[in-house]
Amino acid sequence: MQLEQPLGDGTRTVGTGFLINDPTPDGKPRIVLVTAEHVLEKMPLASARIGFRIQGSDGAWRYDPQALKIRDGAGHPLWTHHPTRDVAALVVEVPPEFAKSAIPVNYLAGVDTFTKYRLAPGDEMMALGFPRGLSSNTAGFPILRAGRVASYPLGPSDSVPTFLMDFSVFPGNSGGPVFMAMGARRIPGSDQPEEVQFIAGILTQQVELDHERLGIGIVTHARYVRETLDMLDGKRPPPPLRVASVPLTGEMAVAAEQMATP
Repeated sequence: MQLEQPLGDGTRTVGTGFLINDPTPDGKPRIVLVTAEHVLEKMPLASARIGFRIQGSDGAWRYDPQALKIRDGAGHPLWTHHPTRDVAALVVEVPPEFAKSAIPVNYLAGVDTFTKYRLAPGDEMMALGFPRGLSSNTAGFPILRAGRVASYPLGPSDSVPTFLMDFSVFPGNSGGPVFMAMGARRIPGSDQPEEVQFIAGILTQQVELDHERLGIGIVTHARYVRETLDMLDGKRPPPPLRVASVPLTGEMAVAAEQMATP
């Protein structure tokens, strides 16, 4: 869904988010908005707008954005953010029909999901978002893009926290879910194909080289979304694995631009 904040000068900052159904440890219902942290950081005011869509009795849809408080009276963020990754989570109150349609937390890929399905470069995934704040129609539905995994290895690990997707992304796409949805895929060790549906991660950046867009999106693994949700319950993410850094040279020296509509 679209997240936006008018800035009072005729412009607005826009990003993408999605709702996760993540009950508390004692089983109480809880709906959490997940997005890239820089989307919220670029919104200086206390309230943003979340883009709900309402279906009328005649079946027609209409865009019905509602106020969303993201900062307290002192201007402090109300969201929880991952300590090392561009991921934010905010507990929200939503109408019952939206709570019912929130994505179950177990749809988030775990540390072994990519291995389980033998994901590799060339596999297709999809992403939802609002490039440059554009919706697919006046009802505010997001725009769907599809692309192929464009990097190796895929992780997730602290040394490989992101992977690349071969599709064009723009400011406004940040925070959108990247997911796989296939009718069937054969699982290693099984004779029967299995339906594959999971969120692989969230779009957080785009790749540029010498200020030229390369049509490549950077996806932060869903592992770090899970860790951010755990922080809502007081759990801390495991300390990152320290690895030796290798300087980037030549064609590898790319710049990553965060994607929230200015």
